[in-house]
Amino acid sequence: MKLAASANNKKAVAATAVPPNMTESRDRCLMDSHRLAGCSEIFACPACRKELTFEDHDVRCLSCEAVFLVDNGIPLLFASDEGQTRHVTDIVKAFYEENPFPNYDDLDSKQGLMEKARRGVFARLLDEQIPRGARILEVGCGTGQLTNFLGIHWDRQVFGSDMCLNSLRLAKGFRDRSGIRNATFIQMNLFRPAFRTGSFDIVISNGVLHHTSDPLGGFLSISRLVKPGGCILIGLYNKIGRLATDLRRVLFRLSGNRMRMLDSHMRNPKYNEARKRAWFMDQYKHPCESKHSYDEVIEWFESTGFEFLFSIPKIDTSPFTEYEQLFEPHGKGTKLARLATQFEMLLTGGVDGALFIMIGRKMNQDTALREPVERTRGAGVMAAPARTSWH
Repeated sequence: MKLAASANNKKAVAATAVPPNMTESRDRCLMDSHRLAGCSEIFACPACRKELTFEDHDVRCLSCEAVFLVDNGIPLLFASDEGQTRHVTDIVKAFYEENPFPNYDDLDSKQGLMEKARRGVFARLLDEQIPRGARILEVGCGTGQLTNFLGIHWDRQVFGSDMCLNSLRLAKGFRDRSGIRNATFIQMNLFRPAFRTGSFDIVISNGVLHHTSDPLGGFLSISRLVKPGGCILIGLYNKIGRLATDLRRVLFRLSGNRMRMLDSHMRNPKYNEARKRAWFMDQYKHPCESKHSYDEVIEWFESTGFEFLFSIPKIDTSPFTEYEQLFEPHGKGTKLARLATQFEMLLTGGVDGALFIMIGRKMNQDTALREPVERTRGAGVMAAPARTSWH
């Protein structure tokens, strides 16, 4: 299902969604519509930033007259930009429509998802330490495994957004089958968000920004969605730790992919073939990728009014344990300490693709809460699905 929205004529033209045939699906769609209407104050038209109204089968902006359809309960609130970066968007979108990541092949129930998430320390700590009543947005949720896991908790609102409708359908399908009530999915362009500034207690973007042509512009856009006092979690590929992956990528290309067993994930007996393929494609065949450093993200935080709280891996290179406090301030270390941490990632072979996570808290209402600046409006790249890393 496709939706085209133009900032020039301020109208969205959407393909007609196929109405649900089953009564149960229709009831779920109506429930989704009513749930969205109940929190309509946090939404904003991605074309003009004005108020949206939610109907049973579409979403409308009374200001610019944009109309966004709803695909089986998923609001298609995507608005594109024009320009040369749109070419990158189309390539990345096509890649993830064909290769959803992560897949649900090894998960068939809510209990299975909970067990998978809680085997990793990060997701468990995140779930336990998010305050009661929090409103959470995962930008670039992909197939929504983290959004669904966090949405199992009864006392929070969790929204997952992505550009790929195929991934969102998988996410919502699992949510509906599992009876998860507090997760909502929407199609959205992270550079033209469909939410008002300062709407969320926590914004998560894990493994997303490095798959756009303008990671800093993407960070500026989504950081505005965080409330003062709220937190942002950013996961990015590390430019030093990722060198191990780069080397394997070259060897795979030269060998015609016959050396894939060099990646430990491809040797894991617990992975089925579909899961191995999803990992391999995401790590070694992605058409758009950038790499970043601890110092770079700290600079992003400081320039937008965020206080650094925590990182994974930890800057002091001590082990990441089940006793960590994710949302308490920790020292950002020296340049040398941060460099040493990144070289340790390389020496361990770039585990989990050398993804590192940085957590920051918004200190005050400053430039990070303003409406999108011209630089961000011109960046026509949507978010690719996140690679959820459950350490």
